[in-house]
Amino acid sequence: MNPDLELDLDLACHINVLVPDVEPRALGAALGALGELGYRRAVLPPLDPETTDAAELRALFSESGLAPITIAGQAPGADVSSDDPDEAAAGVAMLRAAVDLTVALGGDQMNGVPYGLFSHPTAPVPERRRNRSAHAVGRVADYAHERGVSMTFEVLNRYETSLVNTAAQAMDFVERSGSDHLRIHLDTFHMAVEEADLGAAIRLALPKLAYLELGQSGRGLLSGGAVDLPEVVGRAIDDGYAGRWGVEAFSRRGLIEPVADALAIWRSPFDDGRVLAEDALRVIRRGWSTSVAGRRAQRLSRGATI
Repeated sequence: MNPDLELDLDLACHINVLVPDVEPRALGAALGALGELGYRRAVLPPLDPETTDAAELRALFSESGLAPITIAGQAPGADVSSDDPDEAAAGVAMLRAAVDLTVALGGDQMNGVPYGLFSHPTAPVPERRRNRSAHAVGRVADYAHERGVSMTFEVLNRYETSLVNTAAQAMDFVERSGSDHLRIHLDTFHMAVEEADLGAAIRLALPKLAYLELGQSGRGLLSGGAVDLPEVVGRAIDDGYAGRWGVEAFSRRGLIEPVADALAIWRSPFDDGRVLAEDALRVIRRGWSTSVAGRRAQRLSRGATI
């Protein structure tokens, strides 16, 4: 692909690729590196609104020119899908606090797993809990919209939740929520486990899809693994996806131990986060070059007429 061609995609990268925590000096360097590479956003790890210095963090993002994407979740005792009214209410409060933190940081998007506990499920989620979760998350999405924040929920594989595993289930969850503002976050790592056809799943979710995350089967370099990510990118663009894109990878060497354990990251598939971020851009450009728009741009760059 001609390196002079412009790739105008709204790209985000998890900062765990470059730094294992949000210590200001390390984070500032990581944001600077992502900005130099052409990323527009950085995805933060889950943060505690009560202990996070929002003003300092916001200043770091402002200096870098990047925008933050936050992650919201649930915890034991705070779960919107719970049958216990107090626990469900605590889950809603936790999500609303995450929205408020997103606003304080200057962000306009909040990702995460807001519909229940991130865990190792042992049974299906009953319909009553599925409905309760969807309704609660929908109300928080409406609250977020009022505050200028787009709320998405990530579709996970069967080993991390039994509530939402596929694009079809995600569309059903949005419908159950009753919200016009709740959006879907698909991740190719999870999709490769659950979807028979990644392209078809993306097309199904397109009306509500706001974040398409690229992750490889081994959680490492996007160029190496079982998922044909250039094909995913090219097909999604051709099918009309115009939302934001994310890059996610994990290496035990770059994570604090409790986080690595919770995510089942037992190996270090990469050592250099900048190398991974650069590799991801090449993969995305390769996929873009196979799309109709990419091929047209290449013909124009060669002086061809259409």
